[in-house]
Amino acid sequence: MAALLWLLALAFAAPASARTLKVVALGDSLTAGYGLPPGKAFPDQLEAALRAKGWDVAVVNAGVSGDTAEDGLARFDWAVPPDADALIVELGANDMLRGLPPERTKQTLAAILDRAKAAHLPTLVAGMRAAPNLGADYDRAFDAIYPALAAEYGAVLYPFYLDGVAGDAKLNQPDGLHPTAAGAAVIVGRILPSVETLLGQAKR
Repeated sequence: MAALLWLLALAFAAPASARTLKVVALGDSLTAGYGLPPGKAFPDQLEAALRAKGWDVAVVNAGVSGDTAEDGLARFDWAVPPDADALIVELGANDMLRGLPPERTKQTLAAILDRAKAAHLPTLVAGMRAAPNLGADYDRAFDAIYPALAAEYGAVLYPFYLDGVAGDAKLNQPDGLHPTAAGAAVIVGRILPSVETLLGQAKR
């Protein structure tokens, strides 16, 4: 009897094991890891960096090369599972490259954030910037999308996903558009504090 009571005491005294947080990275080729070897895409490197800092987290790669914001919205329900704890949205680069109207991209991204809000998912919005060849008016309208939506929905904003990488030939593949593994590592290092803020919201 004494041994049984001792075991029960240990069971109640032991802290419950923490649940692994699941973060879904919903994006395009920049998330998917176009041209990168296995394990070097942004979600893989982000998960490793977070775990190195003590976070019990799994980052799901829900990136599809070529996706526009509308493509991301179309697959939201199956790409973002019900047990997700947080969401990173990295979409819009292909809309910009195709010259789609910024208002259309904004409306679609807002619909994605509506889905996330309905699912009670803390969300990080990873911003993109327009290429200069599209003109000043387009640049202003497109670049304003991400801070406006983050403010409206109370999302964590990372202003420019390619910060520190865009325009650096050493950190980009020959196409000049997609980061190398080293480039993805730079992105991870810069976005990490924002993702930790996101995870803090997910743990509440």
